[in-house]
Amino acid sequence: MSDYARTGNLEAVRMGRGGYPQDGPRCGLVPTLPARVLPMPFRRADDPTAPSAISPLPAHAFMFCTGLESSYPTIRTPDGRIKRVDEYEKTGHYMRWQEDFHLVRELGIPFLRYGPPYHLAHVGPGHYDWSFSDITMDELRRLGITPIADLCHFGVPDWVGDFQNPDWAPHFAEFAGAFARRYPWVRFYTPINEIFICATFSALNGWWNECLASDFAWVTAIKNLCRANVLAMRAISNAIPEAVFIQSESSEYFHPEHPGCIDRARGLNERRYVALDLTYGLPVSLATYRYLLANGMTEAEYEWFRTNGVPANCVMGTDYYVTNEHYVTPDGSIVPSGEIFGYYVLTRQYYDRYRLPVMHTETNFKEPEAVSWLLKQWANIVRLKQDGVPVVGFTWYSLTDQVDWDTSLREDAGRVNPLGLVDLDRRIRPVGRAYQQLIRDWTAMMSTNSAMIRWGY
Repeated sequence: MSDYARTGNLEAVRMGRGGYPQDGPRCGLVPTLPARVLPMPFRRADDPTAPSAISPLPAHAFMFCTGLESSYPTIRTPDGRIKRVDEYEKTGHYMRWQEDFHLVRELGIPFLRYGPPYHLAHVGPGHYDWSFSDITMDELRRLGITPIADLCHFGVPDWVGDFQNPDWAPHFAEFAGAFARRYPWVRFYTPINEIFICATFSALNGWWNECLASDFAWVTAIKNLCRANVLAMRAISNAIPEAVFIQSESSEYFHPEHPGCIDRARGLNERRYVALDLTYGLPVSLATYRYLLANGMTEAEYEWFRTNGVPANCVMGTDYYVTNEHYVTPDGSIVPSGEIFGYYVLTRQYYDRYRLPVMHTETNFKEPEAVSWLLKQWANIVRLKQDGVPVVGFTWYSLTDQVDWDTSLREDAGRVNPLGLVDLDRRIRPVGRAYQQLIRDWTAMMSTNSAMIRWGY
């Protein structure tokens, strides 16, 4: 096992995503696009020939959002069994979905990151079970809640196996296209959630799905996930030309704890961009390119990503938690640093690289610090918008409390994590009321770019 595979855990073992202490991240073939899906060149936001890349949303829109936590990876239990972790089931959403949607309405949140339980909906190649999706999507439409369709959230159906399967990408693209044709009124999509984290937890940390821990497995997962992501965007665009893709990715940073750690930290900070670089067709650094080729990516596969950029209607979603920043230590390990740079600095780094509209697509913190964390994240959003970054949305994730994220879903212990706008009895938490008021106070200002410029200090 390489040094990176041994110590490159982006979710450090001492901390969970909501600020919790914890108890202890096959070569694919070069893909061929379906004949009816035409190549669509990647356009940066500063490309004057691509106005849709600059402003895929109406100029007045700002997307205040929450989401239903829908993770469904498989894990390996201590006795060696493979078990599916289904957050919809753990949080009671399958039984209380109507109540959940009405809470979104009550809180005044116009957008909802939400998707079908992919592991149940995609029952086989070309075969789908839309029964749950039909009733939930119809209710969202009836209530006037705009969904951001979250199609793959950390897991695949049993028949696929895991993210090492090179045949999965075209099957997923077929699923995404079928979803878009079935619900043609849905405009906003996150085809695959947090590709970088999904690959890291599944194929580098050995926690989920394939439960592997090697650089080769990580590169294989990354290229399969990114290939599926690009093909899905094309399939959706073929059905819904005006579709907008909001890629939710974890914004990471690695701080050197000692001068001797600077080179390693630099390499990790270059590698954090891989999922977005491949998805958006941008070149990786030379060191990262050599790393990818040394661990199973072929030159032809890399060139496919470089020449098959995604559609222009893209929003760069950046997720930020207190665990997104890390120290690289002299002994080679990675440990939590807590918030040092914060959302503003990290998002500026990502924005300067991709020059796409920005949305804060995930954040949370446990009670009782949740309200102060919300206000801190919001202050970062306001400053970014004042400084000219095209920020188009903000998300508190998720609507309800979550279960077992204190161990990154590795333990099926049933521990409730108080991270939601409402608890699992569907009682609104103080952060829910604070977010409700924030939306009331800021909607008009954030939805008028010229007003924000005049108001800036």
